Amino acid sequence: MSVIDSKVANIHELALEHSAQGERYESRSVRIGSLLGAKDLGYSYDVVPPGKRSCPFHSHRGEEEMFFIVRGRGSLRYGNETRAIRAGDVICCPTGGPETAHQIVNDSDEELAYLSVSTMMPVEVCEYPDSGKIGAYAGELRHMTRPGDAVDYWVGEA
Repeated sequence: MSVIDSKVANIHELALEHSAQGERYESRSVRIGSLLGAKDLGYSYDVVPPGKRSCPFHSHRGEEEMFFIVRGRGSLRYGNETRAIRAGDVICCPTGGPETAHQIVNDSDEELAYLSVSTMMPVEVCEYPDSGKIGAYAGELRHMTRPGDAVDYWVGEA
């Protein structure tokens, strides 16, 4: 069965893309939702090697996320807490500020694989507490800044 011809995909048959950034970030992943024609939800499958994470610690102001741990174990950073996670766990990450910031870390000696599901909003703002950045995303617009770099609303206006 071809992914293009169906609304069903098997995670074991998907072509995963490798990505890495620095010493801490690495994963093999695929965005499944767009392959299947999803409209309002985005879903991805990520496989993270030991000692790595797939993305920075962040929170969402517009999109809610859910993660399902398919195999392996690791840690969930959530707000000010860190807790152990393992295969079978379902994780809820609602919208909010730094108190809902989250990151899945593979601190084990085996691969960690998970599905993520998120609401797909046309506009999103993410905060990155570890680096003090704010990201604004809307269609092709992707802008990363820091709160101290802000300019007044009227600057440059005649």
